[in-house]
Amino acid sequence: MAGDYYQVLGVPRDASEGDIKKAYRRLAMEYHPDRNNGDKSAEEKFKQLTEAYDVLRDPQKRAQYDRFGRVGPGAGGFDFHHFDLAEALSVFMRDFGGLGGFDAVFGGGQRGRRARRRGQDIQAAVRVTLEEVVTGTRRTVKLRTLERCDACSGTGSKGAKKPAPCRTCGGVGEVQRRADSIFGQLVSVTVCPSCGGEGTTVADPCSECRGDGRVRKDRVVEVEIPAGVSSDNYLTLRGAGAAGPRGGPAGDLVIAIEVQEDPRFERHGGDLVYDLAVSFSQAALGAEASVPAPGGAVSLRVPPGTHSGTVLTIRGKGLPSPGHDRRGDLHVRIQVWTPEHLTAEQAELFRQLAALEGEPPQEGLGRRFWNRMKEALGA
Repeated sequence: MAGDYYQVLGVPRDASEGDIKKAYRRLAMEYHPDRNNGDKSAEEKFKQLTEAYDVLRDPQKRAQYDRFGRVGPGAGGFDFHHFDLAEALSVFMRDFGGLGGFDAVFGGGQRGRRARRRGQDIQAAVRVTLEEVVTGTRRTVKLRTLERCDACSGTGSKGAKKPAPCRTCGGVGEVQRRADSIFGQLVSVTVCPSCGGEGTTVADPCSECRGDGRVRKDRVVEVEIPAGVSSDNYLTLRGAGAAGPRGGPAGDLVIAIEVQEDPRFERHGGDLVYDLAVSFSQAALGAEASVPAPGGAVSLRVPPGTHSGTVLTIRGKGLPSPGHDRRGDLHVRIQVWTPEHLTAEQAELFRQLAALEGEPPQEGLGRRFWNRMKEALGA
């Protein structure tokens, strides 16, 4: 398993996309299997480098990694995918073209690896409620996308006949061009123009998919939404995107999470803030109150002499953190309710109270209120 992705690539956490790509290319060329004669340690390093690069080059995956790291199995999709060698080589070929065969790049005669075009990534949005954020949930996502053609089993060729090796590149997927210069012979390697880098051509295309190996179909995907998600989270399902042409690997399905706002609460990460209105008498004498919370209402004791703006905290009644057992807190902000219309009897009672009560303090109340709010929210 790879360590910290930034350390694997040897780049700082604020590295640009260009710096990440340069670092990966340099290290991948050093540890590429074609250069290390099948050395297992080099192969493992190449896979780790590609895993780190594939995450950090993608802004959405990188933001998810920066926030959560690699969450362990059971977190409902936040666990990052570990590459096998074929996938690592596919990513390398996808982004660096003809560099798969290093001897060809540096003037040797070895043939490069045939590129297999990858299917497109698909994005879909899923909405969840705040209550579902507490427990996690499951969603069914219906997709209209490209799937493998059943008529030709994804080959693109009619009947049992398989695609033939490309005559231009001999099945390699690359063509070489040599030129003499004052520095010696220069060799450039480019994608074969006849087969598009696939290494094969279809002489008798399938009538269903017209030689592409894919047809458009509806598909249903079950998605596990882990507890504690927020609206800036994404789930990446490897290989659940569109199929690649003529047997190429499928793309990914990226699920964007949208958490519906709950008008009762303010959300601050895993913490929630709720405004509780109490009367003058409840604030002065104290009271028992029922407070809404995710998963069910909870009881709260409002102590005597509570001022408006006081924040009372109920531990562990907020939202869970993805991949962790800890839950945030519910902060109850007391708002002393002032009636707008009084009966004659109420007005007389307040006049009697006004004659008995002393002058309220004039200094420090606002400062104490904001200090309490900062302490409650960990600011």
